Amino acid sequence: MKLEGKTALITGGSTGIGREIVRLFSKEGAQVGVNYLNTDEEASALKAELDSARPGQTELFQADVTKEDEVQAMIRKFTERFGHLDILVCSAGINHQVSVEHMEPAQWDRMIACNLRSVYLCCHYALPHMLSQGFGRIINITSQLGQIGGVDSAHYSAAKAGIIGFTKSLAREVSTRGVNANCIAPGPIKTPFFYEGCTPKWQADKLASLPLGRFGEPWEVAPAALFLASDPDGNLFTGQTLGPNSGDVML
Repeated sequence: MKLEGKTALITGGSTGIGREIVRLFSKEGAQVGVNYLNTDEEASALKAELDSARPGQTELFQADVTKEDEVQAMIRKFTERFGHLDILVCSAGINHQVSVEHMEPAQWDRMIACNLRSVYLCCHYALPHMLSQGFGRIINITSQLGQIGGVDSAHYSAAKAGIIGFTKSLAREVSTRGVNANCIAPGPIKTPFFYEGCTPKWQADKLASLPLGRFGEPWEVAPAALFLASDPDGNLFTGQTLGPNSGDVML
């Protein structure tokens, strides 16, 4: 198992891409912390599923990752529960479409808080634990819209582009001290997040433009996170952005 003996905290881990990363990391031997906010039923069901295979190796951590005190408490509780923190996956976020012309400042502020501030806070409070042990893997879930932008998605694209810039800078700061930091920038993935945040017309137009001719499934993104988290697979990757995007963005 690629992650045996490792611990991992996944934010937004009860649904969508985060849930599939939780499942795969657990299958590969990690002790896993699942962060969630409002999805109590989904989180409980996921823990029960994983406990049936590996009892006592999964813990739930309810916290609003936009709030400093709650992130700080979550990291403290995680390390008290598992003893150390090896892998952090920042997958929590929100999405909705609105033009800049009609965007309210509150909508901008909420998007930046949920999708960018949360990443900073989680990395900030996880780093001391990783640096003290001389090992860590940080994997931030961004989006291809952070690379190319999107109509009616300026606030979302800005936050996701910010994650990429933040992660590159973080990698330059801490990689020589044993902590690798990378991004995953999925294309359109069939999650509730995607269907709720994008209009049917946008979905139809996007589908027609994809070289693979289909949207991705959440479980198809999770192996990229496993790759970056694993030793030796991810050892030489830092400051990078992997793109499971059905060919929509080719770099």
